[in-house]
Amino acid sequence: MLAAGLTIVAAGAGAQAQTVGQDQQILDELRKIRQLLQLMEQLMAQQNVPRPAPAPAPVEPKIQLSSLTGLSLGQSDAPLTMIEFTDLQCPYCRQYHATVFDQIKAGYIETGKLRYISRDFPIESIHPLSLAAARATRCAADEGKFWEMRHNILINNAHLTTDSFVTFAQNLGLDLKTFTTCAADSARFRAEIQNDIADGTAAGVDGTPSFVIGRSSPKGGLLDGIRVVGAQPYSVFEAKFKELLTEKPSTNP
Repeated sequence: MLAAGLTIVAAGAGAQAQTVGQDQQILDELRKIRQLLQLMEQLMAQQNVPRPAPAPAPVEPKIQLSSLTGLSLGQSDAPLTMIEFTDLQCPYCRQYHATVFDQIKAGYIETGKLRYISRDFPIESIHPLSLAAARATRCAADEGKFWEMRHNILINNAHLTTDSFVTFAQNLGLDLKTFTTCAADSARFRAEIQNDIADGTAAGVDGTPSFVIGRSSPKGGLLDGIRVVGAQPYSVFEAKFKELLTEKPSTNP
């Protein structure tokens, strides 16, 4: 009987010890949950701390161009004028041409809202064929194929060689003898291209593509505009067009 009693007491003590151990485990788990809740509250509080507002996008300065030379698309009396300064070997110019130009052409040039002018800004230090490319487009212009040559050069400018221009000319049906003579003459169009570079530099252009967009002058000889830099998405240009179209026409002579 005594042995049986001792056995019962020992079993009861073991059960009590087990219960105490379980209670401690539960307390530990509750403590961990409490710590997690405190951590979550701290994180939520940090997220609600007011943060400084992001700096506004820099506003491009107003640009005035008095020389609007260059090959153009669109109506001469279009309410808006857009000038592109381009390096025909520039990958960003290729990107803009391949993704945005046709949208601008369809939405604004062909609808009579925008006159588009192409001007050269070759950067030979990094694009050794850019000057030759500019000359090739002007030689093609003599045969009425400026925009076609420009397109061929831009979409293929990642793989340009000195022979590429003749290949493009042949594909466009140009007189090869006339074209090759023109393209080989380094003095041909030198003054015109240097004039484009000078006007672009005066307008703050230091990379391509860069654009000056503004309302057209009544007499077409002056452009007060704003500079847009880089291969921006179509939405950026469209927003600027819509903004300018709501402005009052310029009274500049």
